[in-house]
Amino acid sequence: MWVLDDPELGVIGQMVVQDVGPPWGWTDAERAEAALYLSGSITDPAVRHRRPGTAMALWAVDRAARLGVPWVRRHCQVAEVARYNLTQGFTLVRKEQRSHARLYMMARPAERLDLSAWFGNAVRQGTPGPPGRG
Repeated sequence: MWVLDDPELGVIGQMVVQDVGPPWGWTDAERAEAALYLSGSITDPAVRHRRPGTAMALWAVDRAARLGVPWVRRHCQVAEVARYNLTQGFTLVRKEQRSHARLYMMARPAERLDLSAWFGNAVRQGTPGPPGRG
């Protein structure tokens, strides 16, 4: 679980970042590729105008690049959220029909990003990775 913490407001967003994705929605070849998988993103509606979801997604894209992981993948169940994710540079890979939900499977290549407009110097200085991975 990663959180987006505002110095004045406290936690304004959270998301789960994993290096193993769900067993559904991705092909065997896609699952064999290294990727960070985002899920469970929640943001404070009071700061919607600051686009905390975009800030967290872009941070994950940059983090994946820092770790040498080529992909960031995510899924969602709501078409409006899928459209929002597209504005963050994600591509719709496929729609997956589950028993009671349609999932939008999305991906974006990892890349180093200048996040200073979002986070100031905090991310530019580097974020430690797991042992042996940055």
